[in-house]
Amino acid sequence: MTGKAGFWLGFAALAAVGGGGAYYAYDHARPGGGTGASGYATASTQAAPGPSQRVVAVEAESVRVDTVVEDLRAVGTLRPNEAVTVAPEIAGRVERFGFREGQAVKAGDVLVELDASILRAELAKARADLTLARANHERAIALAGQGMGTLRARDEAVGAYQAAEANLALAEARLQKATITAPLSGVVGLRSVSAGAYVAPGERIVELAGIDPIKLDFRVPELALSSVRRGQRVRVTLDALPGKAFEGEIYAIDPIVDVSGRAIRLRARIPNPQGELSPGLFARVQLVVERRESSLLIPESAVFAADQKQFVYRVVDGRAVRTEVVLGQRRPGYVEIRGGLGRADVVVTAGHQKLREGSRLQVAAPAKGA
Repeated sequence: MTGKAGFWLGFAALAAVGGGGAYYAYDHARPGGGTGASGYATASTQAAPGPSQRVVAVEAESVRVDTVVEDLRAVGTLRPNEAVTVAPEIAGRVERFGFREGQAVKAGDVLVELDASILRAELAKARADLTLARANHERAIALAGQGMGTLRARDEAVGAYQAAEANLALAEARLQKATITAPLSGVVGLRSVSAGAYVAPGERIVELAGIDPIKLDFRVPELALSSVRRGQRVRVTLDALPGKAFEGEIYAIDPIVDVSGRAIRLRARIPNPQGELSPGLFARVQLVVERRESSLLIPESAVFAADQKQFVYRVVDGRAVRTEVVLGQRRPGYVEIRGGLGRADVVVTAGHQKLREGSRLQVAAPAKGA
């Protein structure tokens, strides 16, 4: 029994040694070597690509170069360049109108004639009185020179002569006031009286407005004070004339800021040779503050925020490079870049959410209509 037991114990020992050698050879023959589960974990980690090794499909676009206009927007009202109310200076009956309603007239044209029959009679009487006063004046001077007249008689004759001259001038002036002429060139409006009506001094007959050029009154916030100046160009559009735009120039800035609205009042002139613009129209105003030629523009979709700053991903040698940028004016779908990019740069416009610094890129063309 002892010999048999020793035989089986020796056989078991040889089997154990052989099995261990086979396991060692199998384990070291696996990829990555090592022992047990740790060997497999190491191989799996080395096979997975890192962020810089993965290829990310993105869309990209080159930086655009264009002109950028920085402006202020406001609303305003058109005003006549000059306007007067045509009214008589003396009372009288309207005898004739020298215009048609809505007609363009020139300075000096006759607009209204009042009945002047009484005024002409007063003028004739004033001339007759002057003739008599002149004769009495000459006679008194002659008698005084001969020592035959008194000084009082001479002085009275001189006074009567001067009064007659004044009465004649007054009668002539009153007769001239019976004819009302246009004080400026413009367009007459709608008259409020008819021929034959009696009008009192100062009573409105018609409006006369000069509309070429025409004035534009508008306001901008007080914070824009440093951005406005005389001579600046304005672009005007009107709801009443869709599809048309008019150019003008600022010529006056009110030195007093409107405290109720904290606004600066401005006035511009707009040429109106065709008479298309009418006083009282509502106007939308674009005031050009600065015009920058050769500005850089990129799609707004390329910009993303991080740490309260603005960034884009540039495409450099097929990889993503995160770059901080300084933004300027915005356009529909685009934004001006004031710093951080150059003309030759290409920026990622879609897919940058998956990117990291140094990511490999596969750039696809932007979708049509994007």
